[in-house]
Amino acid sequence: MPPIVVVALGALGAAAVVKVIAAEARRINAALDRHRAPAPDEPAPIRLERDPVTGAYRPRAD
Repeated sequence: MPPIVVVALGALGAAAVVKVIAAEARRINAALDRHRAPAPDEPAPIRLERDPVTGAYRPRAD
């Protein structure tokens, strides 16, 4: 088999593998996002900021 055919088949195979991996990553991320979404009755998370003097983290005054 000529080397160009082997290289072309390898490139097609690599492209197919990348496409399958990308689709699986999108599927997994969608499943994680469904579980990560906060419930409507949960309060918003408290944002923290670092106090430059003490180095402690305190609730941010918005």
